[in-house]
Amino acid sequence: MRFEPKNLKALLDAAMDKIPCDLAVTNAQYVNLFTGEIYPASVYVHDGFVVFVDKDDANPPSHEPKEVVDAEGKYIVPGLIDSHVHIESSMLSPRNFAEAVVPLGVTTVIHDPHELTNVFGEEAVVYFDEAAKDLPQRQLANIPSCVPSVPGLESAGGVIEAEHVHRLAKLENVVGLGEVMDFVGVINHSDRMASIIQAARDNNLYLQGHIPVGDPRLIAAYYIGGPWTCHETRFPGEALTKMRAGMCVDARDSSMSVNVATIWEDVKDLPYRERLTFCTDDREADDILDVGQLDDVLRHALQLGMEPVEAIRSASLRTAEQAWLENIGAVAPGYVADFLLVDNLKDFTVREVFTRGELVAVDGKLVKEIPKKTFEIETRNSVNLPDYDIDTFGLFVPESLRGQKEVKVNILTYRDLNSSYAVNETVVLPVLENGLVDISVDPDLVYVTVLNRYGTGRISNGLVKNFGISAGAKGATISHDCHNLCVVYKDQASALAVVSALEECGGGIAAAKDGKILNTFPLPLGGLMSLDNAEKTAEQARAMKATLRELGIPGKNPILRIATLCLIVIPEVKYSEFGLVDVKKQELVPIFPEACC
Repeated sequence: MRFEPKNLKALLDAAMDKIPCDLAVTNAQYVNLFTGEIYPASVYVHDGFVVFVDKDDANPPSHEPKEVVDAEGKYIVPGLIDSHVHIESSMLSPRNFAEAVVPLGVTTVIHDPHELTNVFGEEAVVYFDEAAKDLPQRQLANIPSCVPSVPGLESAGGVIEAEHVHRLAKLENVVGLGEVMDFVGVINHSDRMASIIQAARDNNLYLQGHIPVGDPRLIAAYYIGGPWTCHETRFPGEALTKMRAGMCVDARDSSMSVNVATIWEDVKDLPYRERLTFCTDDREADDILDVGQLDDVLRHALQLGMEPVEAIRSASLRTAEQAWLENIGAVAPGYVADFLLVDNLKDFTVREVFTRGELVAVDGKLVKEIPKKTFEIETRNSVNLPDYDIDTFGLFVPESLRGQKEVKVNILTYRDLNSSYAVNETVVLPVLENGLVDISVDPDLVYVTVLNRYGTGRISNGLVKNFGISAGAKGATISHDCHNLCVVYKDQASALAVVSALEECGGGIAAAKDGKILNTFPLPLGGLMSLDNAEKTAEQARAMKATLRELGIPGKNPILRIATLCLIVIPEVKYSEFGLVDVKKQELVPIFPEACC
């Protein structure tokens, strides 16, 4: 994609000093991302584009610019570009997300709206495209590629196939195909994934990847299959293997996964790292307000020892080049005038933010008002649950095993209390007289129930170990990727209270103890997002985190503990409304193995 000026002739004339420029930023330390140099310069802007960079003010204009900004020795760098983000994970609307993030210097995000698309189908992509207009931020969308992520093993509120890709590719702000999570489908050349990838190629979209493995043969096959980026790089050796194969590694620090340090340790001694970019993936509103967004990732890289110019490249130009965005990501002639003024390249404190040559934020505050728009989809109910009562919850043995005092149960066991990596474990547990599997013998065990919220009527039950909850229940309609309603609990009454509360408020997060609601965090936009600003949303998020910690859920972010329990593209096992899923084999694991024999 190339961002075209309204009047190319005017840019040419401004560059040649035939007409006055709209803006000059003088007395700046210019960071040249093409050569790696830093030198004094003035930057000239016309009609939203950079037209000239005057090193050492050696070629002053004969026409006085319409506006002059004295940088007072600050560094001028391009606006930051997040290479992979889900705006929905901030729990903010597109408008409120921009309001919170633009003052931090993030002028462009490449986002994958597959969270809301799982709820509303292709209509969600259209919503984001419309909502992105008139914002002081470029919100560029990748068309979700895996909705649902694994057909037949989960159900969503929408479906994306090749025909949808052809339609959605025509939208103004669409630039790529979103993370192709079905890596098994890619390497096995499944008809569905092959047709979706081909549709993206037919429309000249770049292909964003997702392959959470380090096996070099799997990586090679996946790369051949089409996608060439990956943000799911967690463990030592993975980044190096992917980059050696030619893939771009989007180093991620999210609210759930902090991977930049591991990735940097992998690649820091390489002589060439042009395929390294930065992303936030999933970062919540309170984290954005407390520590930042992509600016925080950049600072983390600087603290790890990455040279400033390279860190800025990974947060801007490299991302633009990866996504085939020709003229953003640098402060140079012909590039869109998205740039920042920062005090120094060590702390990277953003003082002023310009988008399209217009000052939009100063000292962390937005100075340009964003027009308010309303969309019907923002208040549409998305929680359509099957009938349920207190006996819906818990785990009851099938009729064939009734009368046994104990049974074998396949359960999901997390590696530890802070990990999203889980394995299948077979345990033997007692059975109560009413047929309920008794989890009181192991304090680390909890029940889980997944209820489809899109009208299929499907419900599954199981057990989880090392989740962390010690009492009550926690439930959410934020449950990647299909975002069905998932509740984890110690007792049935608390589970019933949580599900009832979430149905009543139209989705969100809820917690209960002893059958009574402790806290509800409504998220009316698709059961995923608030319509409040970042400050109020962050306040609600902090309150919910405090409540969840009282229930025994540990870690920095107890809200997101439940979010990946149903993410059936992250090994080894996860839950869906169909039951316990073996991610690698893409098949269901019987909860009661003895009932299958």
